[in-house]
Amino acid sequence: MVEPVKGPLHGIRVIDLTRVLSGPFCTMILGDLGADVIKIEPPKGDPVRAQGTMSEGHSGYFAGFNRNKRSVVLDLYGDGGREVLRRLLSDADVLVENFRPGTLDKMGLDAETLKTLNPRLIVASVNGYGSEGPYIDRPAFDFIAQAMSGFMGVNGDADGAPMRAAPPVSDLVAGIYAALGIVAAIVSRQRTGLGQTVEVAMVNGLLSLMAYLSSEYFATGKVPERTGNDHPLVAPYGLFRCADGQIGVAPSHDQILRRFLDALDLGWVLSDPRYDSNTARMARRAELRELIEARMAGQPRDHWLRALNAAGVPCGVVQDLAQVFSDPQIAAQQMVIETGWQDGPAQKVLGFPIKLGATPCGLHRPVPRLGGGTQEVLAEAGYSAEEIARLAGSGAVLLP
Repeated sequence: MVEPVKGPLHGIRVIDLTRVLSGPFCTMILGDLGADVIKIEPPKGDPVRAQGTMSEGHSGYFAGFNRNKRSVVLDLYGDGGREVLRRLLSDADVLVENFRPGTLDKMGLDAETLKTLNPRLIVASVNGYGSEGPYIDRPAFDFIAQAMSGFMGVNGDADGAPMRAAPPVSDLVAGIYAALGIVAAIVSRQRTGLGQTVEVAMVNGLLSLMAYLSSEYFATGKVPERTGNDHPLVAPYGLFRCADGQIGVAPSHDQILRRFLDALDLGWVLSDPRYDSNTARMARRAELRELIEARMAGQPRDHWLRALNAAGVPCGVVQDLAQVFSDPQIAAQQMVIETGWQDGPAQKVLGFPIKLGATPCGLHRPVPRLGGGTQEVLAEAGYSAEEIARLAGSGAVLLP
């Protein structure tokens, strides 16, 4: 029998105190990469277990962020549950939490205590605003982070209201950064033998994505205007009408722009003094769009997709999720996979965006039922069957 390929984080044990989205996304990434993720849940479970559309009593939302984990139920309001957590942490590699700053201290797990308990422990925190500054005690959710980071302020049409992105981007970006920080801390520990703290704030994560918008603000002092689907720095760029719908085209520099215009038999535009520089084109964005759309309106989208891709011009159509999940490219990339529940049906979830050649991401564990790993994990930590039964009887742990 061929042994399954072990992920690059095989042998790394993660104690996961997170709930909802930003933290669970981080720990799911670590689990996909092979880490042993122990999800610590309260007796009522992660609230996401009861959110979204349910199938046979199971949440697809929860499944989408909690594969490759084992669930252990602890009552962290009592001494018994906290003592179990301490034992688990004493032999762990990573602790991940997404409480408000200071919550670990209130639980008796301040930085010095954790360092004494396990000097090799990496402690990663995901929060709204960071642990320093006047906003550290404010609650933060994705919508608020999108607003406070300036992200919403640059999205939407020029004559419309600021617009949030539909996916919870601040949670997801924070989760990715936290996973990256944890992996960096693991590499550093190989040299020093010591753990360290990793902190990622949702607002900081989104702010880091402001890219050339922030660069332009630093250079000019001008607040970027909302430009909808148009590019704030380049024209022409965006969605253009064809005979049977719209196509997105992204000529990000002059070489690609020339290919685009040549494919439309509009190469003369770049010699016209009205359009011969990006500054001029930006000033006449609307009339240039009319010129391009008048040419593209004569053919359907498929014609332009073939012509522009053949010319090396980045282009595509706006797809809904039904179209995305039936796209042959998405299928070829295995971006839809099935995982099982520990006590339930198979569930479609998104696949692995990280493609490693020798140690690929994989499904190592099913989506856990609440407390489904409690007995196993406590036994691994050295608790006898009698001790586990006693802990369960006191309410410190919950057995399924």
